[in-house]
Amino acid sequence: MSPDLHATAAARLRDDGQRYTSNRRALVEALDEAEHPLTIPELLARRTAIPQSSAYRNLAVLERAGVVDRLVTTDEFARFELAEDLTEHHHHLICSGCGAVADVAADPRIEELIEQAVTKAATASGFRVDAHRVDLVGRCATCVA
Repeated sequence: MSPDLHATAAARLRDDGQRYTSNRRALVEALDEAEHPLTIPELLARRTAIPQSSAYRNLAVLERAGVVDRLVTTDEFARFELAEDLTEHHHHLICSGCGAVADVAADPRIEELIEQAVTKAATASGFRVDAHRVDLVGRCATCVA
């Protein structure tokens, strides 16, 4: 856990008129430690002292402040991860069977091709791109088997 992450989270929350409370800090730490986006039940299993209602409220605040991103998948649970600008650029593999999400980094050559395609599509419609995300939806190895 980088002190810079906490400082950035606190600054973003302050800019949104919010405080960096102990529960928000605990959620940020849990997401920082995770290897993949987490559902609220997964977050609560990692931070048992946080009440469920508090987790929902605080994740909404963290999302609005730009500290956390929400991923909606094919199952009933949204998943949460730190905002990409706080981590590394990556994409997602989303299982349409079980809803599992895995982070995946693209080869730099592929990333360059994606960036070119995104820029071309945006330019054609007068759209300004701030960032891009590619989610591949399919079935994980467990669901295929």
